[in-house]
Amino acid sequence: MTRLLGAILAGGRSQRFGSDKAVALLAGQSLIDRVVAALARQVDSVVLVGRAGDIAAIPDRPLPDLGPLGGLNAALHHARAQGYSAVMTVGCDMPVLPPDLAERLRATGCPSYVEAIPIIGLWPADLAGQLDIFLASDRRRSMRGWAAEVGAAALSLAEDLPNINTPDDLALLARTFPRD
Repeated sequence: MTRLLGAILAGGRSQRFGSDKAVALLAGQSLIDRVVAALARQVDSVVLVGRAGDIAAIPDRPLPDLGPLGGLNAALHHARAQGYSAVMTVGCDMPVLPPDLAERLRATGCPSYVEAIPIIGLWPADLAGQLDIFLASDRRRSMRGWAAEVGAAALSLAEDLPNINTPDDLALLARTFPRD
């Protein structure tokens, strides 16, 4: 793997959060900005999938509202068209990533994903066509279902990664988060 595209999946509706969690502030900076910064240190380029933003953005594919797989599909097609060999995906609500996460995913194998949070994964760009077929089928459309379909390896992390789904999750992280 030579070129790695980072894709922030941000097409969700933030229903449990009650407002747009991507722009919620953590220690004075939006969650999305924190995710961009954390991911950019590990990949060659970063795109935002499923929403507009201050960085390169692409829409979900083939349609909006397909959940994370629609974002992954868009990222895989974009990566393949732009000459990237793989895509590392994360959610827009994951402001803290281990600095060696891409390296650990690569060591686990490609494709691979984080067992506890399957939206975090490493996916070869040449899986784009296979994901098109998977999304068109009647199979269960989940990240775990897709991972099983392609035989992705699961990476167990010793550390817990914060995943912000509710305002309480954000408040809990904010209590211990260092200010910049």
